[in-house]
Parts: sequence; C-alpha cells; structure tokens
Amino acid sequence: MSRCVLLVALVLCARAAVAADVQSAPAESADMKCIFNGKDLTGWDGDPNLWSVKDGVIHGETTPDKVASGNTFLIWKDGVTKDFELRLAFRSSAANNSGIQYRSKHITDGKLRNQWVVRGYQHEIRNEVNLPSVSGFIYDEGGKRGRICLVGEKATWGADGKKTVTDTLIDADGYKSLFKLDDWNQVVIIAKGPRIQHYLNGRLVLDFTDLDPQLALREGILALQLHAGKPFWVEFKDIRIKALE
Repeated sequence: MSRCVLLVALVLCARAAVAADVQSAPAESADMKCIFNGKDLTGWDGDPNLWSVKDGVIHGETTPDKVASGNTFLIWKDGVTKDFELRLAFRSSAANNSGIQYRSKHITDGKLRNQWVVRGYQHEIRNEVNLPSVSGFIYDEGGKRGRICLVGEKATWGADGKKTVTDTLIDADGYKSLFKLDDWNQVVIIAKGPRIQHYLNGRLVLDFTDLDPQLALREGILALQLHAGKPFWVEFKDIRIKALE
C-alpha cells in the first residue's frame, strides 16, 4: 500500500470513529404530552404585553415601546419538571437571548422587577453559531454558578463544588454546521436524577451530571424566557413533555 493510500485510509478511519462517537437523540415515544394547543396561552402565564400566539406558535417580543422590566418568563402552570423528557422547536432574532427553564422556581417574594421571575437551570437560546455563546449551554438563572456547563462538554459538577470536563461532544465547526440561523431548531432535553442531556437538531451537544449537595436541582417548573435589554423576539412550537420513571 502506498503512503498516500495509507494516509487516506487513516483519515477515513478517523472520520468513521468520530461519526460513531456522535450520539443521536432517542426516537420519540408515542406517549409524549403536548402542552401548547397552538391557539392561545391556556395553561401558561406571562406578561400579556410581551407574550402572545401568532400563526400557531408562542411569540415573545420586546420592543422600544414594550420593554421587559428585568428578565421575564412565560410559565407552564399545569405540571412540573422532575425526571422528564422535553421536546420543542424554537427560533429567535439575534439582538438578545432567551432560554428554556426547567427544574426551576417561580420567585414571588422579595423586591422583584416583575411578577414572572424564575430561577434555576436554563437551556440557553441564542441565534448565534460561534462557541461558547450559543444555544444549548446550561445557565444558572438567578443563581451563583453562571454558565454551569457549556455546549460540547460532557462534565460533572462534583460534591466539592468543582466542575470536571471528561469529553468533548461537538467542536466549533460542528456546531456551525448543526445550528440553523434564522430558522427553526429542534431541542430535546432529558433529565433523570443528577444527569441532564441537551440535544440540538438530533445531536447530543451537552451531557452534565450535577452532584452539588446544595445547588443541584431535582424538581421545579418549566418556563420560557424573554431577556431584558435590547428589543428581541423568540418563538416556540411543538412543545411536548413526558415524565420519566
């Protein structure tokens, strides 16, 4: 075998190995529950000046005339997230950011900027493709830990309060190819016990285990975010969920 042929064979083998390491989202089961009716916000609660239903999708928008007084949320009122699988699609503008809150808490006490304040785990949403500030990382909304786990990381937050990254799930070029700018993107979030997995457009992009004895979250509400600041819009559709045993 010539050296050139050998090098080509080695490259092909390496690509095959990388492809084999890519983890796809599990097939959707038939028992997922749809929690948005496509008509109105029945079962949800948020600022009516900022949240609406347009063309069959949830539409959240801030404008120069309609601003968010602090980060504000559309809260699902008909259930909680504990061990669960969540599937939905989103798209957004690039001026600001949004998120999907889960295992979170609706804050009603204290000095608050609005009545829809939520704190807890957040699946970040951004219309951007350059790591690390992209859709999919876990942010500790209203908490102490900031960006808990970044896109591409397989990581554990230990009982000692330190994060250890053990693997890389996707690189910068891979994410640019995966994310659909200015278009609908599909999200799957699976949380069971301390382990949380985020899938984007069918591919695993984050795998996080939270073992912090004080800060790890095991149960709480589901909500959708509008971030304060620059005018921005975000849309969600096909929202379905199921509890995991």
